[in-house]
Amino acid sequence: MESKLNLNFEMVDKARSHAKNIALDTQEFIDMHTTVAVERTVCRLLGIDGVDALGVPLPNVVVDNLTKGNALSLGTAYFIGNAMLNTGLSPQEIAEKVGKGQLDLTTLESKDLFEIKATIMPVAKASVERIKNNRKKREDYLEKYGDKKGPYLYVIVATGNIYEDITQATAAAKQGADIIAVIRTTGQSLLDFVPFGETTEGFGGTFATQENFRLMREALDKVGEELGRYIRLCNYCSGLCMPEIAAMGALERLDVMLNDALYGILFRDINMKRTLVDQYFSRIINGFAGVIINTGEDNYLTTSDAVEEAHTVLASQFINEQFALVAGLPEEQMGLGHAFEINPDLKNGFLYELAQAQMAREVFPNAPLKYMPPTKFMTGDIFKGHVQDALFNIVTILTNQKLHLLGMLTEAIHTPLMSDRALAIENAKYIFNTMEDLGEEISFKKGGKMEERANEVLSKASELLHEIEGEGLFKTIEKGIFAGIKRPIDGGKGLNGVAEKSKEYFNPFIDLMLGGNR
Repeated sequence: MESKLNLNFEMVDKARSHAKNIALDTQEFIDMHTTVAVERTVCRLLGIDGVDALGVPLPNVVVDNLTKGNALSLGTAYFIGNAMLNTGLSPQEIAEKVGKGQLDLTTLESKDLFEIKATIMPVAKASVERIKNNRKKREDYLEKYGDKKGPYLYVIVATGNIYEDITQATAAAKQGADIIAVIRTTGQSLLDFVPFGETTEGFGGTFATQENFRLMREALDKVGEELGRYIRLCNYCSGLCMPEIAAMGALERLDVMLNDALYGILFRDINMKRTLVDQYFSRIINGFAGVIINTGEDNYLTTSDAVEEAHTVLASQFINEQFALVAGLPEEQMGLGHAFEINPDLKNGFLYELAQAQMAREVFPNAPLKYMPPTKFMTGDIFKGHVQDALFNIVTILTNQKLHLLGMLTEAIHTPLMSDRALAIENAKYIFNTMEDLGEEISFKKGGKMEERANEVLSKASELLHEIEGEGLFKTIEKGIFAGIKRPIDGGKGLNGVAEKSKEYFNPFIDLMLGGNR
């Protein structure tokens, strides 16, 4: 790609090199540790589902049994495989017996490690095959209907009731939406378990459960077949159950997942060790399943100034890119995030927004960038808000953003009505159509304000990444470099769910899904 901003690509390469070293340095810690969420994910991928008599999810029951026996370091796969050899039961039957108090996985006779692996591998391969078939089904749909070349129109539903969500999602698809994101209920990211079954009550969103995923996927396939388009489904694998939700999404054919390496640390006060270990396995699953991840750099600009701290967004994008590559997730599945959040009262603010978006496109040419709408400076004035969203839409089409989360004119007033969503879709479709090739027709002034701005942000980002490389990511987060939020290395939620791996530890899904990609 020829740079319209005359970017210094030697600086881009330098920044990327710093980010790679940061990711590889952090990966040394990740490779030595597991978490309760990772091990519950292994349970789910081995076919363990359902709840015990008290409503506790069986993956939690199994992992709690190991935690109480100080045995998490060997991994769930070891103990389930060992129990299969000892009892002749399936993983699901073993989990049910543990749930009834009839079996303690940590007191069974230890069988030969080779035999344990040989026993567990056919079960793991069957689960992996199901995910591969889901990926092929998505590809078959896209081959049948074709895929959109321009930006995906990405909208949100969030009623709390999965059936009402389906009604709204179906309406949005018929209005022209390409991606439906089902917002999670408030606080779910802080639950250290995944609720079971369909749900009809939630505040600010709907519980992410495997059954809710299945119901929405089924509904979107139905309306997609009616419309002759493939409608993508998005949810959130972040928080304390990050890899579990990635696995559920892979099993139910979700297409897009919010999946950031740092978001949970900064904005949900989840322990950094826990989050960084969890994000690795979640991204292996998403990469293998063909899921596009969305990263959360846009959130930095809700707490920091979009002009002063733009370089932290770019630095974080570089870091998220490198963590994803280590997990085998290709650039074509990296929806790296940024946002249209400069104060509209700033002179030339649109010019700076355009420079920022064009810079992101040039720095990450293969990534389906996720571009977020104005929220911070939406006032409740619906007429001005609709104009702000229109300007945001213009930047998207001029700079070839891909995942375009539609702004709502009623932002800062209430959860969008279906009519608000229809107006947002109409606004974007009009602008995308009437300006489709404008970006290819225009160039930017050499030595002008946009070129100067983009290279300033790039230079600051590279300097910041060099600093992080020297100090390490953990210390950088402690200092509050990102979003102005400081987090202690041994603070936050979920630290007690981190365990060091033993030499005999194994997770069959890392090898099966990642293979030689790392």
